[in-house]
Amino acid sequence: MSWIESNSLFLIFSCLNIFSCGHPTERGNTSTDIRKSNPIGYDLSNPDKTIYLPPVLLEISGITVIDSSNLSCVQDENGIVFIFDMVKNEIKDHFIFHYPGDYEGIASVAGSYYVLRSDGTLFETRIDRSSVFTQQLASTAGLSANYEGLCYDRRNHRLLIVPKNNPGQGPGDENKHPVYALDLQAARDSVKEVLEFDLPGVTRYASENHIKDREEEKIISLMVSDFGIHPITNMYYVISAVNRMLFVFDDDGTITYIEELRPDLFSMPEGISFLDNGDMLISNEGRTNPASIMLFKYRIK
Repeated sequence: MSWIESNSLFLIFSCLNIFSCGHPTERGNTSTDIRKSNPIGYDLSNPDKTIYLPPVLLEISGITVIDSSNLSCVQDENGIVFIFDMVKNEIKDHFIFHYPGDYEGIASVAGSYYVLRSDGTLFETRIDRSSVFTQQLASTAGLSANYEGLCYDRRNHRLLIVPKNNPGQGPGDENKHPVYALDLQAARDSVKEVLEFDLPGVTRYASENHIKDREEEKIISLMVSDFGIHPITNMYYVISAVNRMLFVFDDDGTITYIEELRPDLFSMPEGISFLDNGDMLISNEGRTNPASIMLFKYRIK
């Protein structure tokens, strides 16, 4: 590591010491709130809890639940994993796993963390009492794209990786958005395509439900910022920061739901994860509002 990189990391840790010892503001909702769950079980206009994050997480880009009280996250400039306590509302730990870079997604699997860089490279890292271990895993088969979505598929013990847009160039590729998998039970040296999100279906659903891009006033496109698997329904949830929307697909890639997200709440939604009971967490980069993590309770009708 160069002298410049060493000093850069020193400044980062100085910021951590300053900003992680306090308690970010929490804005909850009272029991008198009127909640209107959507068909998938959430009131996305009314978070049950909002945690405002310290400045070091201004550009939070990926989150993953560890347990009911803790989550881990990355921000898209530095190779650092942060452990955040959602009960005490503070960073409880952090560790460096690689050089600075554009890190977009994170998944937690049996004590290891997997981090996705935007060029499709995966890193495996873990921390224990004596050492930090990091290894670079295979990238996404040389397919040039901006990769932002990463989650753990516990049913099949694999990581699922989704590019922001479709990297394909051949005929018919405009009709699909690929999902790649890294099998954690195999050699873990290659990924393969395992699913396609149906893009004509997205266009058709949006048209039938009069959903358009707020800024462009046109039929929406699928631009993946992150995605996760619902622990109860096994549906795929895709968050899009570009057009502030939530997409829900079934396990064969068919769209089942789209909802526009309020820009006053979702300044830049970049991360999504779930608690075991179905409660959903969405993280926002800081823009007009401070960086935040919002909790939406799962309400089954």
